[in-house]
Amino acid sequence: MTFEEYVGVRGPALVRLARLLTGDRDRADDLVQEVLGQAFVRWRSISRMERPEVYLRRMLVNANASWWRRSANHERPTPHETIADAVDRRGAVHDVGTAVAEWDTLWRLLRELPRQQRAVLALRYYEDLDDATIATILGCSASTVRTHALRATQTLRAALVGDTAEVRADV
Repeated sequence: MTFEEYVGVRGPALVRLARLLTGDRDRADDLVQEVLGQAFVRWRSISRMERPEVYLRRMLVNANASWWRRSANHERPTPHETIADAVDRRGAVHDVGTAVAEWDTLWRLLRELPRQQRAVLALRYYEDLDDATIATILGCSASTVRTHALRATQTLRAALVGDTAEVRADV
């Protein structure tokens, strides 16, 4: 498969993964462009790999980690609005505005996670990869992947349940 064919088939998935890793559309586009530029130069050897998509995902995760290391101006999570503020749980009909608010809240919670935890969730739930493959991509053990996943889901659950408990107390 040529580089152009590969990018045509897998490019959109790489952009979506980068968006999940970065939480920012523009930075995700830049990240994918950087990785594909590097991959183009080495495409002859990459294309001969058994699973080039795993290698490119690893490149994407590494490039994102490098950006964080290089960046003197790290993204600082802002306090997220509570779900009670974003969503009326007292029986309001879900409309487009409500759906957007829920999605926005979830994105903000995901962006607050440490980058490794966010990467594990993206690779596990979006890319539907098993722990061993995620470990290979991230360069860690499968047990570390499970630990990151557990901590990330506990953090998200606590944020969501805490917000829901506040809503229930108000009702």
